[in-house]
Amino acid sequence: MTEQEIKELQGLTSQEAKKLQEEFGKNELVAEKKESFVHKIFHVITEPMFLLLIIAAGIYFILGEPKDGAIMLVFVVGIISIEVIQEWKTDKTLKALKDLSAPHIKVLRDGIEKTINSADLVPSDIMYIAEGVKVPADGVVLRASTLCVDESSLTGEAEGVWKVTTENKDKNSTDYWRTDYCYAGTLVTQGTGVVLVDKIGSETEYGKIGQNVMSAPDSPTPLQKQIGKIVKLCAGMAAVLFVFVGVVTYFNIPDHSLIDRIIESVLSGVTLAMAMIPEEFPVILTIFLSMGAWRLAKKNSLVRKLPSVETLGAVSVLCVDKTGTITMNQMTVTDTWSLISDSKKLTQVMGMGCKPDAYDPMEKAMISYCEKQGITRDTLFGGELIKEYAFTDELKMMGHVWKNGDNIVVVAKGSPEHILTICKLTAEDRKIAENKIIEMSIQGLRVIAVGQMLLNSKNDIPDTLMECSLQLCGMVGLADPPRESVKEDIKTCTKAGVRVVMITGDNGITASSIAKQINMPNSDKIITGDDLNKMSDEQLRERVKDVSVFSRVVPEHKMRIVKAFKENGEIVAMTGDGVNDAPALKYADIGIAMGKRGSEVSREAADLILLDDNFSTIVDTIKDGRRIYDNIRKAVGYVFTIHIPIALSSLFAPLLGISPASLLLLPLHVVLLELVIDPTCSIVLERQPAEQDIMERPPRDPNEKLLTAKILFKSLMQGFVIFGASFGTYFAFLKQFPDNAPIARAMGLTIILLANVLLVQVNSSNSEFAIKSFMRLIKDKVMLAVNLGTIIGLIVMLYTPLSGSLKLAPLSLNQLIIAVVIAIASVIWYELIKVVKYIKK
Repeated sequence: MTEQEIKELQGLTSQEAKKLQEEFGKNELVAEKKESFVHKIFHVITEPMFLLLIIAAGIYFILGEPKDGAIMLVFVVGIISIEVIQEWKTDKTLKALKDLSAPHIKVLRDGIEKTINSADLVPSDIMYIAEGVKVPADGVVLRASTLCVDESSLTGEAEGVWKVTTENKDKNSTDYWRTDYCYAGTLVTQGTGVVLVDKIGSETEYGKIGQNVMSAPDSPTPLQKQIGKIVKLCAGMAAVLFVFVGVVTYFNIPDHSLIDRIIESVLSGVTLAMAMIPEEFPVILTIFLSMGAWRLAKKNSLVRKLPSVETLGAVSVLCVDKTGTITMNQMTVTDTWSLISDSKKLTQVMGMGCKPDAYDPMEKAMISYCEKQGITRDTLFGGELIKEYAFTDELKMMGHVWKNGDNIVVVAKGSPEHILTICKLTAEDRKIAENKIIEMSIQGLRVIAVGQMLLNSKNDIPDTLMECSLQLCGMVGLADPPRESVKEDIKTCTKAGVRVVMITGDNGITASSIAKQINMPNSDKIITGDDLNKMSDEQLRERVKDVSVFSRVVPEHKMRIVKAFKENGEIVAMTGDGVNDAPALKYADIGIAMGKRGSEVSREAADLILLDDNFSTIVDTIKDGRRIYDNIRKAVGYVFTIHIPIALSSLFAPLLGISPASLLLLPLHVVLLELVIDPTCSIVLERQPAEQDIMERPPRDPNEKLLTAKILFKSLMQGFVIFGASFGTYFAFLKQFPDNAPIARAMGLTIILLANVLLVQVNSSNSEFAIKSFMRLIKDKVMLAVNLGTIIGLIVMLYTPLSGSLKLAPLSLNQLIIAVVIAIASVIWYELIKVVKYIKK
């Protein structure tokens, strides 16, 4: 098919594509399984906590108190609703993230080029493929420009296959795998092509092989394992104490009948078991990570693998590419030097060495410079392109052979070190050229050498660029200034104990110059790709301890650099955009793919996709990763703290011989508290902003436990004080009014609920005072709503007819003031510890 015929193609219309999708389905190997709403509810109900709640409600009915049982069931439905809504919201968030990170492909639809989700491809679509794209469907090649595809995933053959159009294929070939056909699951390693989609999903060759291969189940992350161990430990303790409290209660009520004694004993045990199981933990982990990932996506950082959110806070080395990440990726030609004293000739040869359909920013800048000098595209590309010498990481240069009339010329451009090796130069000219390279590099310019070779006939065309003998035309200097924010970002990273390392294909002097401009530590220490080749792994491990610039690096070197850092005990985040970067991205603790210029393969291998290719976004992502992990820790500490007064109240009351009817907390009240705890830990604490010093601390130790001895001690101290305040007040009032347990219970419960509201403010920061958290709270409508909701709920429970049903009594103004003061005192004491810390600091 000719270029003109392709241009005239309109592709499918959106309406046609929709009909074809209805006929052939989505372009997926395995259809997505949808979990039903009923299944979600069943999954929540079967959790131990909810089974205990339902058992408790059943016991109330058996005791002949259907009113209590009904209220209990209403609360159970309330908590189940919260859990289901949270699961639904999490699923929705994860689906949105999955859709955002799904592979995309360029197609011709409605006569224009569009980017769509690969799953929406249909037969008869015209798709555009380029280097780094994983082919998403089987199809016929309509156009191929130096198109090479790695088909090893299907054939096992490592060597790339050069693709041709049907008109140019070998008609005598009997090979099953066609050269004029592209297959799903294969990888474009070079060039570009236009493909007419033939088969999708399970109908493709890849689909036939993979139809019976289901994706491996996800293994739990270290954080999930830690949470699981904590929940199991608490559940084990709950089981032991369930029996203990049940036995104690049985002997406390000898005046009851045998059946009543057993039922009341079981009820007391159930109350304690419910108070002991921190069922919020798994919810905290899922919600915090998924919502954290969603917030990051809004800031141009797309998380593909949720566990990587927790790893972000531990990153100690950040390996980044120079071009487009540290710099603006806005190349402009700012300096030229001609050895042949013909700057126009140098400019023309430079332009002819570019691809006519250039997508590389450097080539675009060169063509733009040619046009500014009055050299049009027709002048550059009007001749016949006879041969292309493709750019490779090993050669670091490329070339074209053009025929203009009777003239045949080889034009080449690339890294000066490599171009000079194939140029005919006198010793003096070589020295002049080398000095010019250094002079331009010191200015921070990217230097490209340009050369040409005139030929007599097509028979004289060399097979490879290395066989050419070029005349050096001169050097071109391109400027790509650092992003304005990078200097401040480097300062932030240095404060945060995150070492920034620049990895670039550019020469060392240019890279070092840019590193100096942005105040990167150790900017004068450089390791080149050639140095790397000569080093052993042990030597490299030693050298990377104080080197921040790696120049003339090929993607294969990146793996060695990452490995060296990891073996030194560092947690490494690594950026990449090419096909060959994929292994290094996978090997790094956090692989970061470039969203704008990155290949589909690099995105697939990465944990994180940078949608704007901006260094500042990486720094913000690390900061947010630390914030999310901090908040998970705060939530876990909060859950322990607030469960201590609930559990100890359920344990001590029977030990003190208090009758089951006068207990501070009945199962009803434990459920009521769960209704408060769930939104507090999963909504309020998830939204907490980062602490001011979050980027002034060193990275956390990845081996450090989620629940450290320090956090556990703090939780125990706060929990014991709240227990002492609430249970002590309840016990004192029960002694004062032995026949009015609802008043004593209302005092104790009021203190716990108000202490809960204050606890979030006090624990929102380990260093900032609660007043700052309170000021932020006023601005955040969601956090304000949850806290006000708790207070309004308390007023409704105490001062409406509902109080009788909840076995509570209205408090007088004096009693309410006493409860408020005690609640404040039971939590606010921790602010004095912050004052001491502040004075010491």
